[in-house]
This record gives sequence, structure tokens and C-alpha cells, in this order.
Amino acid sequence: MSSAYQDDRNDKGFFGHPVGLGVLAGLEVWDRISFYGMQSLLVLYMVGQLLLPGHVERISGFHGFRAAIEHVVGPLSTQALASQIFGLYVGLVALTPLIGGFLGDRLLGRRVSIIIGALSMAAGHLAMAFDQTFLLALLLLIVGAGFVRGNVAPQIGELYSVEDRRREVAFQIYGSVINFGAFVAPLATGALGQAYGWHIGFGFAAVGMMVGLIVYLLGQRKLPNERSVAVQKPSDPLTLPDYRRLGVLFAIVPGAALFWVAQSQIWNTYNIWVRDHLQLKVAGWTLPIPWLQSLDGLAPFLLLPPVLMLWRHQAHHRKEPNEFSKIAIGCLIFGAATLLLAGGQFWLDGEGRTPLVVAIAFHFASNLGWLFTVPTLNSLFSRLAPGSINATMLGVNALTTTLGSFISGRIGGFYEDMAPFTFWGLHAALVAGGGVSIWLIGQVYIRSSPALAAD
Repeated sequence: MSSAYQDDRNDKGFFGHPVGLGVLAGLEVWDRISFYGMQSLLVLYMVGQLLLPGHVERISGFHGFRAAIEHVVGPLSTQALASQIFGLYVGLVALTPLIGGFLGDRLLGRRVSIIIGALSMAAGHLAMAFDQTFLLALLLLIVGAGFVRGNVAPQIGELYSVEDRRREVAFQIYGSVINFGAFVAPLATGALGQAYGWHIGFGFAAVGMMVGLIVYLLGQRKLPNERSVAVQKPSDPLTLPDYRRLGVLFAIVPGAALFWVAQSQIWNTYNIWVRDHLQLKVAGWTLPIPWLQSLDGLAPFLLLPPVLMLWRHQAHHRKEPNEFSKIAIGCLIFGAATLLLAGGQFWLDGEGRTPLVVAIAFHFASNLGWLFTVPTLNSLFSRLAPGSINATMLGVNALTTTLGSFISGRIGGFYEDMAPFTFWGLHAALVAGGGVSIWLIGQVYIRSSPALAAD
């Protein structure tokens, strides 16, 4: 498939950016609506219907799949099994873009990869309509996400020359699209799921992916030409300072994974806690459970400007924390937010349920912690990783999400046997402990090599 696109700085048809950015954003917003919509419904769907008698027996291949999981982690209840499946699903969605990007780079090309991915995701959501094809649906969604996400971001970069200053803003727009998808998806799928049933909620995501694919196909002429695989030049050998930086990055992986253990649980067992303990009635109307998770898309929009102003003010007075300290602060804020859930049982209303305001406060506080932690982790890996293996180390950073999601799925199985105070207190301790470990590693690194740490 050919393209007439040329690298042209006069192409400003999309809010001062190349029209191709709008094409890619149109695809990506539906990818994220698909993913976050799936996340907001999956555990509730499994616990409330799919894994119950009368449905679970119909799932093709499920007996062997469950046996394989329980061979590793031991016998699981319905809720524990649902949490484990969710953790595996989210963890693999975080992992497969590395493979999808490699195949797009080296074998299939970006456009073919994105088309395969979008079709796979749409088919996966349609397969969610049938009990028998549940495992196939998850496989199609995981594979599809890998192809789409692994190839959209590189195409955004290819819209701009190396000297074009619009590139950085373009990725900020890309991040805003992701947050918009995270905001819209739970609202749409939650309302549809509550009003018309689970399968209509999943079907909405399938239609959306096809809309995104059509936008992408219609905008082909506004996208970069496919580039042939470049011959790899020999890389410069790593130096002793390079190895020291790599040691620091690998050392902070466990702490970063602990953050993702707590973050992943907010799309996993959190929904069950909301169902069991939170007051969802507002003036006689019952709030759909997934709607609370839309705050994870809204809160970063509202909180980012004051956070940036704070850092600017601190930098002006030469008091801005270094990256290790920002990550630690973020983890401690996230841990404190999680304690709101742990203490929810002490603020019960007349019906014996935790007031809705506790969950709203949690979402805003935890997203404040997210803003300190996740973008700073990305920046730290990008800055410290040697140029010859920079992309590889960014992949290692992405794998912390996979590791955290796998662990989160296992811990989610303890929910039935723990009081909410203990369950959420455990997560608060894990994320706070991860932040402290990263801060300690940073202090050792800075004191041992202050010149390198400031590079």
C-alpha cells in the first residue's frame, strides 16, 4: 500500500500538527476505549456470570487452562480465579507491544501490523459475546493490542523530522488521547453493561475498533512512507559508567513493579470491593460500578497543570526533587491514597456502606501519585539507558507493568480471606515500600557518582 506523504513542516492541518497525527489519534482513542472498557467490565463479568455454574462449563479449553493456573498457584475460588485471569490479561497486553513493534519493524511493516491488530481486537470483542470463545477472545485482544500499540507510537515519531520541535508536543497529545479513552470507556461500557447486559458493553468496543480502523485506512496518504529495515551499524561498546547506570535501572525494577501491583489492582479486585462495600446510590439512582474508573482518565487532566507549576516553582528556587525522589513521593502519595480504601470501613453510612466521597478522593489522590511516578520512571529510563540499548531498556521499564500485573492477579485472590483494611493496607505497604527502595537506590547512586547522576 503506497503513501503520498512527504515530510513537510508546513503540514499543520491538525491543530498545528500534521494531519497524520489526527489519523493516528483517531485509531488510538478507540484502541484505548476498547482496552479500558474491557478492563472496567472483565472482573465483574467473570465473577457475576461467566465463571458461575451454567456458563463456565461452556468455555472451550477452560478446564485445561484452569488446571494449568492452579498447578502453579494452587486451588482458586471463583473470585480468585477471576483476579488471576485479569492479571494475566493486563500483564500480557503490556508485554506484547514489544513483540508487535519488532514484527512491524522487521517483517510486516507498520501499516499491515496495525490493520492486523485492529481486526484482531474487533474480533476479540465480538468473541466475548459467547461463553465458548472466551479464551479465544482474550488471545485475540492480547495479540491485537500488541500489534496496534507497538506500531502507532513509532509512526507518530516518523511524522516529524529530528529537528522538528513539534515532536514533543505530539506525544503529549498522544498521552491526552490515552487519558481521554480511559475517561470515556468506563462511562460508555458501564452504562451499556448495566442497561443492556455484558455483551452489549463488549460489542460497543468492537464497533469502536472498526471505526478506528476505517479512520486509519482513509488517512493512509497522510501517514509516513513505509521504511525499509536499516542495516544495523556496530554499536559503541558499553563503558563502565554505562554499566553503572544499567545496574541502577535493573535495581529499581522490583520497586517499580510494586507500584504496578497496586495500580493494577484498581482495575481488578477494586471493582469487587466497590460492589461489596461502597455506597453507589445517589438520589435514588445507582451509579454503574465502572464509572468510578473514568476518574482515572479525568484526574490527570485536572492535576497535571498544578503539578507542573509546583515543579517549575521548585526548580526556580533550586528545590525541585530529583527523579528518584519524585518517584518515591509519588509512591508514598499512592500508598496514602490506598489507605483511604483500607479505612473505608470506619466511615460507614446509615446503610453500613462506605460513602462515595471516599472512592472519589482515592481516585484523585492516587492519580496525583501516578503523575509523580510513571512519567518520571519513563524519563529516568530514557535518560540513564545508554543510547545503543535505549529502546531495549525502555522495554524493560514496560515489563515492570507486566510483572506487577501478574503479582496483582495473585494477590487479588486473597481478597475473600482478608478484611478490606488488611487487603488494602497490604497494597499501601507494597507501593510505599517500592518507592522507598527506589529512593534509597537513587541516594547511593547520586552519592557514589554525582557527575553521572546529573548528566
